[in-house]
Amino acid sequence: MADQVIFGLHAVHSLLQYNGKLVVELQVADQRRDSRLAEIVALAENSGIAVRQVSREVLDSGSSGARHQGVLALCKQSPSYHEKDLPYLLDAVETAPLLLILDGVTDPHNLGACLRSADAAGVHAVIAPKDKAAGLNATVRKVACGAAEHVPFFQVTNLARTLRLLQARGIWLVGAAGEAQSTLHQADLKGPLGLVMGSEGKGMRRLTREHCDLLVNIPMHGSVSSLNVSVATGVCLFEAVRQRHA
Repeated sequence: MADQVIFGLHAVHSLLQYNGKLVVELQVADQRRDSRLAEIVALAENSGIAVRQVSREVLDSGSSGARHQGVLALCKQSPSYHEKDLPYLLDAVETAPLLLILDGVTDPHNLGACLRSADAAGVHAVIAPKDKAAGLNATVRKVACGAAEHVPFFQVTNLARTLRLLQARGIWLVGAAGEAQSTLHQADLKGPLGLVMGSEGKGMRRLTREHCDLLVNIPMHGSVSSLNVSVATGVCLFEAVRQRHA
């Protein structure tokens, strides 16, 4: 029995490649014939997954009208990570940990874009609260273009407690805030790091802000005063990458 639906060429291809055991059935558009879809069908068939050709109307219904690109995977619920699993992940990391902490990002498109940037930057885990925040739904996975299958995503019940756990493990928490006195480029981001980003509009909550070891701003030189959270996340992550590889 399928618990969730994943759609889109990148998302389904990555799911089949790295977590194919979750897929119950693959549905493909009966009118589409191209090499990208053929590769996805071949992956499914080689894994013994049932492939069914369906009309575009069936795919439209299954994806609730979202842009499915002619492919949809019916899946079992993917394993989720919890706060209690975090110490085990940190123990397994052989380099200075690089973590992304999202304090209440609610837009699935922003979360998907953040996951994509996190994967590209080599982030070891993304951490977010369970309540009042986006989770790993089909839209997030599609926007993430496969990153959701690579980067461990932790949803925690108490973000402040998790931040204290990270600090006890020697992880330096750097929060992005427009009013901060220090700039991103002045901060030392080379060691064990948790980069903390706030939600759309409101930024970090007070308690989250108070748990940060350092607050930084992204220098702005144009007429706009702030960046979209997913863009800001990419800027901050790749400054950390630059420093670590300098």
